[in-house]
Amino acid sequence: MRKIVVSEFLSADGVMEAPDMWQFPFQTEEMGAITERQTNDTDAFLLGRVTYEIFAGFWPAMTNNEFGVADKYNSVPKYVVSTTLQKADWNNSIQIKSNVIEEIRKLKQQPGGKIGIIGSATLVHSLLDANLIDEIQVLVHPIVLGKGVRLFVEGYHSPLKLADSKILANGVVYLSYQIEHQT
Repeated sequence: MRKIVVSEFLSADGVMEAPDMWQFPFQTEEMGAITERQTNDTDAFLLGRVTYEIFAGFWPAMTNNEFGVADKYNSVPKYVVSTTLQKADWNNSIQIKSNVIEEIRKLKQQPGGKIGIIGSATLVHSLLDANLIDEIQVLVHPIVLGKGVRLFVEGYHSPLKLADSKILANGVVYLSYQIEHQT
């Protein structure tokens, strides 16, 4: 069975989406190496509409970018979950318009490697509720934002098992947790 792995930038207070670009001052080569590894370890991406539109507007024009992930983003399958997206015309994009949870369960049953999710807070929240996410990898930044969309919504509960961790020179902490699925 394929695994769904979420990779996110987080503030120290758990915010993954906020209106400003708070994470950019922390970008380093060390963080780039982690992001590159996460991307290259992924065989497909699952994206919400907003993240998809941002990526589709940026990555197709990129080649040999500083972290070396443009070719990967542009070539692998991308499953975009949206009922409102007019067209998914970025190379190898497939739109999931209905029966999202059922379609993603089927996707996990197909042969292949990891399916990655970046950003896409609404999608992440839905898949956490449906018990479909297997691993969460976060880069926790040393900043408190005080508001914004958090990775875990109020009331979500699940045991996590620490799989990997690393403290970076810039104060960012990399954490990888496997979700202990309850039956």
